[in-house]
Amino acid sequence: MTTETAPAGRITLPGGEMLAWSDLPRERLADGGPLAVLAARIVPPGARVLLAGPHDPALLDRLTHAQVTCLLRSHPDAVALAPRAAHVVVGGPAGLPADETYDVVIAAAGLDPVESVEGTRLGWDGVLARLVAALRPGGTLLLRLDNPLGLHRLVDTTPWYAGRDDSAWVIGGVLDQTHPANRDQLRERLRDAGLLAAACWAAYPHSGAPTALLDADRLDRGAGSGLFDAVLHAACAAGFTGATVLQDPARLAVDALHAGRAADLAPGWLMLARRPGAPAADGDLPVALTQTGQPGIGVLEVLDGPTGWRWELAPRTGAGLPVAQPFASRAAAYRDPDAVDGPVPSGRLLRTLLLDAALRRDLAGLRALLRGYTGWLAAQADAAGLVGGATALAGTDNVVVDGERYAVLDASWRATDALPTDVVLARGLWRFAAGLLTGGYAHPWSSTLDVAGLTVVLGGLAGRDLDRATVTQAVDAEAEITAALHHLDPDGRITLATRLHAVTPTDPPVGPHSYQQLREAWLRQREELSRLAALTAWTEELLTSRERALRRAETTIGLLSGSLSYRVGRLAITPARLAKRSARAARRRARTVLGPPQEEQQ
Repeated sequence: MTTETAPAGRITLPGGEMLAWSDLPRERLADGGPLAVLAARIVPPGARVLLAGPHDPALLDRLTHAQVTCLLRSHPDAVALAPRAAHVVVGGPAGLPADETYDVVIAAAGLDPVESVEGTRLGWDGVLARLVAALRPGGTLLLRLDNPLGLHRLVDTTPWYAGRDDSAWVIGGVLDQTHPANRDQLRERLRDAGLLAAACWAAYPHSGAPTALLDADRLDRGAGSGLFDAVLHAACAAGFTGATVLQDPARLAVDALHAGRAADLAPGWLMLARRPGAPAADGDLPVALTQTGQPGIGVLEVLDGPTGWRWELAPRTGAGLPVAQPFASRAAAYRDPDAVDGPVPSGRLLRTLLLDAALRRDLAGLRALLRGYTGWLAAQADAAGLVGGATALAGTDNVVVDGERYAVLDASWRATDALPTDVVLARGLWRFAAGLLTGGYAHPWSSTLDVAGLTVVLGGLAGRDLDRATVTQAVDAEAEITAALHHLDPDGRITLATRLHAVTPTDPPVGPHSYQQLREAWLRQREELSRLAALTAWTEELLTSRERALRRAETTIGLLSGSLSYRVGRLAITPARLAKRSARAARRRARTVLGPPQEEQQ
């Protein structure tokens, strides 16, 4: 029996609907994030689209150029999405009309949330077969698969098998053989269902709301890519901020990249597959998509063209959206949308090269990299020695090195005002020094150096005589730039500046609360306390020895003052002292009566 309900008769209830349950994601990204941009790119204008499972409503806003049917199991979700969709079917895949087919099927929430627990259970393969049957020849399927051995599980403090919440209805590990557990198994299941895998993207830092989608095949081959390095580090650092984890997810993701396993450790994958038939024109499939979180700029895409990779700003939902512009008196930096489009420079990330050289105690390599970085900055300065634009914000985490060539990776970041070259250099070195010390990395310098001191040492390796005053200016600039990029109010800027100036080597790094890094910070604090305790013990021993020497001197003086020779000497000296005092008194009286001598009057 089919029952249609409001709004506007768009909701169909074939049975099996869940009336008191919601699957809509709680974590939502602006304009739907990279997933919505990818979906809009693979859906041609006028296409019939089946959106299977719960998705962010912003995803439907990206698909206004198509006719969208939603397949859900939750009635409250159907009511929420019905105003944005042409039709909503509630109750699971069994309720899909047998005579309806679609050009594109999107199951970016996986297949488990598609199936209702109130109806007949088809299983993972059964749901896939039903969605494939609804796909036209030449049609496209975009399917998400969660990784049971993904980075999110490797850093999670709670094991996956300890889940007791209401959503833990299915086994999420590798124990359930009815679910594919990796990309190869997924391709095999798709092939058995009659589909051909065309592309795959690794989703970071979470599969449910990824802020970065990276081409999995290129990720396997891109161990030295500065772009992948920077995107993975930024996504994982921001995605786990404030969370308690076992180890630093950003460090683990970058290490996996250099080992050629970043795609294997992705929290999830988005697989694009096609049904044989008429060829589908998807246009240029992106190499990478990353969420910026900046006003006026939603998602950045990296596309592959005849001249190599290039940046491109993804179109936003709606037209004429305002773009935030900086006020010179308030913001020290901003992101320029007009500077987004352009080539992606090749090379390795400077931060990674410096870190590698520091871990290997390669001072010659550090010197060469830092002097090349300094020379490149100096070459960008004007006649007054000031650096502006994107180069003024070019820290070690936004500069790639390809042989002797240095280049800004993302040139859309701009400084409002030009900065002195030494301040720009000191800011980049301070950021690297702070990460090196608070991250607990081994390095070839003394453990007693603070962050500012290590910045000065790095400046010496770079061939510049930096002093602590310049480093202080650089930290002030870093506070202003960070406050502008994160839209902090004046109180927030003051708090940030105070915190940055107070960074010490014994502090844990900013970001996730990693047990490994917290333990390393504790070990550094214990080492510092041991050094201070040893210094205190040495000082106490020195004071004790001085006190003993003083007491011996006092005892000797006491013994000498009680001897016979001392008494005789005092008897001989006392009359002379009295006579001297009497002569002084008589002289003063004579001066009072007779006046000063004649020589003094003259």
